[in-house]
Amino acid sequence: MSEAYIFDAVRTPRSRGNSKGSLYEVKPIELLKTVYQAIVKRNTLDNAKIDDVIMGCVTAVRDQGANIAKIAAIYSGWHESVAGMTVNRRCASGLEACNLAAMKIQSGNSDLILAGGVESMSRVGIDEDLGDWFMNPLVNDATAYTPQGIAADLIATVEGLCRDAVDQVAYESHQKAAYAQKSGYFKQSLIPVKDLNGLTILDYDEMIREDTNLELLSQLKPSFEQMGQMGFDATAISGYPTIERILHVHHSGNSCGMADGAAAVLIGNEQIAKSLGLKPRAKFRAIATVGSESGVMLTGNVSASRKALQKAGLTVEDIDLFEVNEVFAAVVLKWQRDLEIPSDKINPNGGGIAMGHPLGATGAMLLGMLVDELERRDLTLGLCSFSADGGIGVSTIIERV
Repeated sequence: MSEAYIFDAVRTPRSRGNSKGSLYEVKPIELLKTVYQAIVKRNTLDNAKIDDVIMGCVTAVRDQGANIAKIAAIYSGWHESVAGMTVNRRCASGLEACNLAAMKIQSGNSDLILAGGVESMSRVGIDEDLGDWFMNPLVNDATAYTPQGIAADLIATVEGLCRDAVDQVAYESHQKAAYAQKSGYFKQSLIPVKDLNGLTILDYDEMIREDTNLELLSQLKPSFEQMGQMGFDATAISGYPTIERILHVHHSGNSCGMADGAAAVLIGNEQIAKSLGLKPRAKFRAIATVGSESGVMLTGNVSASRKALQKAGLTVEDIDLFEVNEVFAAVVLKWQRDLEIPSDKINPNGGGIAMGHPLGATGAMLLGMLVDELERRDLTLGLCSFSADGGIGVSTIIERV
């Protein structure tokens, strides 16, 4: 097999995913155009050399509808030979797009692919593509459907994670992200979003709050308690008869925020690197995708991480840095506990709780951040992991070169 190398990774800033967010005025196709053009310009690249574009997008309707990956390539003025595909692996979509690109490169069927993702949660609501699993009572009942927030609170209850513990994760996420932002750690890969006149709309992650503290977090009301009382708690408990009640510990401060943003990662083989003068920064060592229990839903990152490590012939101790999606604080804590990972190796520059989670783009953002941080610290191995809606886990191991 060919090696699959990462040559470059860029992203837009993450903004609040509501009408008060700075990127609310920007359509998702413009966000993709921003990262598409940045990749080409930074690498003095003829876009016709790109075989395919693979972009994650979870809610592919309205402004994000159709095959936005290909449409954005046309809109960016790229050559007609560039293909395009939009994928939906729920929260792991951006990482899955990169993994698919890597596998196409490794198989020898493609030489150069742009992968990543986009989500404009301020413009397209998180529930606008609801299917039978969400909306059909017959399917709900047969599958014991519970919303993600209830699942996160169930994880906290089963694992014995108290409110203080999950709030601590949130506090540390904001502190690390604020420090990284002030220190300029994001500047290498962050591409400002500009308007038609070239004026900057946003050039920093606007959701980070350095002033967040544990006292403020402790005053926030649980977000999913009322939802649980509507019957979802009973559904969740039905699969865990030893639990008397679910402890609702998650709220807006220790859960990921809805966000807008886009990201792109340039992935290819050694031959294309030599012919185009591209410098490999990292290579894919292992990719793992698993299904997991659909009720508790958000624990697939554990088994996916173990599977990736096994495939690579590595142990947790071999990995220098980990990026795990901070969809809910309890999800991170269970993953850390089960894999016995030291805290100082996890999300060194903060995560989704501090910066937000633009669903289709986050995986590519974290992969790019991992490459940057491995280089900054002169380290070698990194693992990126996601759990996703419906019981899915995706993990990727990369090696700096």
